[in-house]
Amino acid sequence: MIVIAAINPIEQANRARDTRFKSDGGQLISAIDRYFASRNEFPWQTVSPLVYGIDSSFGFVSADNEEVGLCGSDCTADGVLITTDELKTEFRSRDFVQKASSGITYSLFVGKGSETSSSVYVCYIPMAKSTRSTEVAAQKVYHIDASGGKTVTTDCDVDGADWTANGGCYVCLPE
Repeated sequence: MIVIAAINPIEQANRARDTRFKSDGGQLISAIDRYFASRNEFPWQTVSPLVYGIDSSFGFVSADNEEVGLCGSDCTADGVLITTDELKTEFRSRDFVQKASSGITYSLFVGKGSETSSSVYVCYIPMAKSTRSTEVAAQKVYHIDASGGKTVTTDCDVDGADWTANGGCYVCLPE
């Protein structure tokens, strides 16, 4: 007797999406780090110099926000990370940029705490149950806020139907 394993195509698509978001988030962090290393300022300091200092928090905004540096005005033009060759032009056409207006489940969020040693983080809401399960077990699920802070939460369970409630449950990079 042959047993055929049932493959859940929705879970497979969600895992692929989570892997893509993790990869794109890592590339975005690397681009921001390279930009900072060569200019001693973050993209948001270049775009809004009167608002941010080097120690200022930058908290969590969608990656399609002009200050992140990926997009220019209304994301119809290249931002400073692309015009300075930290990222390729094609990066602006990723689904997390094109679908960001569709809601938080389609977005990558970029933030930084206020201390000089604070890292820049990229966070997203995972869609795959397997990703959620892994992150919940590792206690690496966060609530993020507009001040650049992230706090570990236990509010989000693996089987929870809606990780977008109450501000969302995020996985953040670096881990």
